[in-house]
Amino acid sequence: MSIAAKVLGKTLVSSEERRQEADSDWTIVKQVQAGEVGAFDQLVLRYRERVYGVVYNMTSNREDAADLTQDAFIKAFQSINRFQGQSSFFTWLYRIAVNSTLSHLRKNKLRTFFSFEKITEDDKTTEILAQLTDKDGADKEVYVRELQEKLNEAMQKLSIKHRTVVTLFEIDGLSHEQIAEVVGCSVGTVRSRLHYAKQILQSELQSYLRP
Repeated sequence: MSIAAKVLGKTLVSSEERRQEADSDWTIVKQVQAGEVGAFDQLVLRYRERVYGVVYNMTSNREDAADLTQDAFIKAFQSINRFQGQSSFFTWLYRIAVNSTLSHLRKNKLRTFFSFEKITEDDKTTEILAQLTDKDGADKEVYVRELQEKLNEAMQKLSIKHRTVVTLFEIDGLSHEQIAEVVGCSVGTVRSRLHYAKQILQSELQSYLRP
């Protein structure tokens, strides 16, 4: 299990499992396109929590995340006949959700926060935090709260596009290739943005890193 997956408390699926999932999704999509609109509910049930998770970690607002998640599925349903399977339904849906969230953040000029709600659980850190000093006992809770605040402050030094790739990679566990499809850029650009973002975050959190 990758460290990013542990943050979500789930195991990321393998490439073969992802392929089988994509094939299953495509079968359902064709049913919906053929007029079996009720079949779309299967896609909602399959992806609702995952979409909500990434939107929440971009907005840090549960009400906004719920509304934007619902909006993403409505947009996906309304556009389903234009989906021809060039990418997986998973990445197509994520692209809709991420773009809607980015538009929402820009329109409302909201600050986004990097949420590490599960960081208090044992062994639930991300790759960015892999070098952070270990804390035990009574000091741990205070340390985690302080770290949460510092992380949020550090994330605000990143542009929206850099925060987005960090969220998709570190929190949702997407691969570089999947992120490239979602945000509409090259894999090289994704890697470049992640590298830059991690340099900034590590610089801002230097006092928390092991020597």
